Amino acid sequence: MTDTALPQPAKARPMDWGAIAPFLALGSLAVVGVIVNTRFLSGDNLVNVITRSAFIATIAAGQTFVITAGGLDLSVGAMAAFVSGVTILFLNSGVIADPALLIAAAMGVALVLGALCGLVNGLTVTLGRIEPFIVTLGTMGIFRSLTTWLAKGGSIVIKSGDVRDTYRPAYFGELLGIPYPVYAIVGVACLGAYVLYRTAYGRHVMAVGSSEEVARYSGVNVARVRTITYVIQGLCVAVAVIFYIPRLGSTTSTTGLLWELQAITAVVIGGTRLKGGAGRVFGTIAGALILEAIGNIMVLSDFVSEYLIGAVQGAIIVIAMLGQRWLARPR
Repeated sequence: MTDTALPQPAKARPMDWGAIAPFLALGSLAVVGVIVNTRFLSGDNLVNVITRSAFIATIAAGQTFVITAGGLDLSVGAMAAFVSGVTILFLNSGVIADPALLIAAAMGVALVLGALCGLVNGLTVTLGRIEPFIVTLGTMGIFRSLTTWLAKGGSIVIKSGDVRDTYRPAYFGELLGIPYPVYAIVGVACLGAYVLYRTAYGRHVMAVGSSEEVARYSGVNVARVRTITYVIQGLCVAVAVIFYIPRLGSTTSTTGLLWELQAITAVVIGGTRLKGGAGRVFGTIAGALILEAIGNIMVLSDFVSEYLIGAVQGAIIVIAMLGQRWLARPR
């Protein structure tokens, strides 16, 4: 008789807690919210939370690409203010008589301008070989100053009542009972996840973030990959702006203040490594929802002042980084 080797049982893959954690945290927040105020899980409140998170969730989806490739963009809030200002000025120009066509053209202007702002950031980082932190800190100041100059120190308001009324449904309108910004979140998340996980470019983004040197030796154009991530970030900012403008019908130099902190926080607590190499788009969306849910719970409760939301968000990003480091430790 010959001995035959018995088949070895397949080893179970370890659970990826980094991917699951944001959704567990979101579920835990729902429980806390109900304990604090039973209205938290009401349909109107949940829709409000998701809709209000649309801006940060959309911008954070773009930030996921930038961070996954080993970069960082601190200019997103200032960029949103600048793109909003230019878009509203275009709406006020009245170059197209029909309000609907004028709004459609303005959306195109926002997308082109957002992509160009992202391109400037990306080329400065890659061709100038300057740290992303320094570049985007500089462009943050540039975009803020340009917005202040365009607004003459005040605000930029949609002047035409017809344009304002025609544009308002983009934020306040619904389709099948679901607000349009929610569709924007789902669309951006699905498209972003497809690009990052299912395309060669997405694999290159993660390769560059993991090891720029290895990626370069593998034939990846590192500069082009990184530059495109900033263009994607600019496009995501523009999409957020398209839904932000009809909400208030105006913008100022303070529009988007601290959005960069919220976007980066959403990315980090969503499971994307701040040092790059691994990105989770859906986790980022969950992270944005977590931030908005925390703010909503603070408003519904009397335990903590709503003025401390920024402090809570800052603490969250520190805790999330500590959690990432703990999960990354060898077992």
